[in-house]
Amino acid sequence: MKLKSLTIAIALAATSASTFAAEQEGFYIGAFGDYYDASWKNMREQAGLDVNESTGWGAELGYRFNDYWSARLEYADLDFNAHDKVLNNRNDIDGERYGIDALYHFGGGPFYGLFGLKDIDVVDDNTFVNAGVGYRHFVTDNFFVNAETSVYQGLDKGYTDVGAKLGINYFFGQKSAPVAPVEPAPQPEPEIVPVPVTLADTDKDSIPDVDDKCANTPMTDAVDSDGCTLYEDTEVTVSLLVTFPNNDSSVSQQYLNDIDEVASFLKEYPDTTVLLEGHTSAVGKASYNKWLSKKRADAVAKKLIADGIAEDRITTAGLGEERLKNEANTAQAHAENRRVEAHVKSIKRVKVLR
Repeated sequence: MKLKSLTIAIALAATSASTFAAEQEGFYIGAFGDYYDASWKNMREQAGLDVNESTGWGAELGYRFNDYWSARLEYADLDFNAHDKVLNNRNDIDGERYGIDALYHFGGGPFYGLFGLKDIDVVDDNTFVNAGVGYRHFVTDNFFVNAETSVYQGLDKGYTDVGAKLGINYFFGQKSAPVAPVEPAPQPEPEIVPVPVTLADTDKDSIPDVDDKCANTPMTDAVDSDGCTLYEDTEVTVSLLVTFPNNDSSVSQQYLNDIDEVASFLKEYPDTTVLLEGHTSAVGKASYNKWLSKKRADAVAKKLIADGIAEDRITTAGLGEERLKNEANTAQAHAENRRVEAHVKSIKRVKVLR
C-alpha cells in the first residue's frame, strides 16, 4: 500500500512538470520506498525459517561527477515476510541493507544503468552484488523522482533476488531551466457567498440521511463516511499447559477443562490449527525422552479429537529434553519440564465504539 501511494505521487509529479536540462556536478540526497523479492530457505537450520518478500523505506546520499557518472551510498530499513515451518506461522522480520552503487547515465539523459555492492542483515549477514537500470525525472530545478529495478546475486549463499525502488531526491547542484512564458495575471473571480443548508440526520451519526447507506446505526458505534459501523481486527489467543508424572503419558483429570477450553476456541475459530509440543525432563536417555514426549503430545491430541476437533487440524511434536523450561537438576525442575504446551491465536472482528 505504501509503495502504491508513492507510485501515484511520482506519476502525477512526472506528468505535470516540464523536462529540465542536464544537471551539473553536485551532491543530492533522497528517500525511497523499497520492494525486495527474496526466496531464502532454511535460514535457521533447527527452526526451518523461510524468508520471502519485503517492503520498506530507505535513504541515499549521492554525488554527480559529470553528465555521465555518479555514485551513491544507500541505507534501507526492510520488513521481510517469514515462514516458521516448525510453528507453522508467518511473522515479520526486520532487516537492513546498506552499500554503494555506481551509476552511468546513458547519453547524459534520464535513463541510467547501475552496479554495486550491498550487505543485507536478516537473521545473519549476506553480501550481494547488484546490477540494474533506472529512470529519473526532474520536477523542479532541484527536485527529481526516480524509479529503478535491480538483480541481486548473493556471494555467500548463492541467492538470486530482484528489487525495485521509487524515490524522491533533492539536488544541491545548479541546473539551467528553460525560461517559462510570462502569462497575464488572472482576473479575480466574483465572490460567491454560500447559503447554509441543514440536512436531516435521523440516526445522529454525523452522516446526512441523503448520504447514509446504513440507516439507524446504534448510537454507540463509530461509523465510516457511508454511515456504516466500523470494525477492527483484534487478536485472540488461548494457551494450554499439561504436566505429567515421571515416565508417564496419561492425561490427568485436572487438565480436561483446560483441554475443553482449547477445543471450544478451535470450534469458534474454524480457520485455526493447533501444534501440541511434548517435552520431558533431562532424566534418562535422550532417544527415549524423544519418544515419550511425542506420546504425551499424542495423548492430548486424542482428548481434543474426542471433543470434536478434526484430526487434520492437530499437529503433534515430540521435543524430548531439547527445550527445558527449568534447567535445574531438582525434582521440582523435572516436574516443570514434563509437559505438553500449545498456543493458538486468531483474529476477531469487533465493533469500533464512539
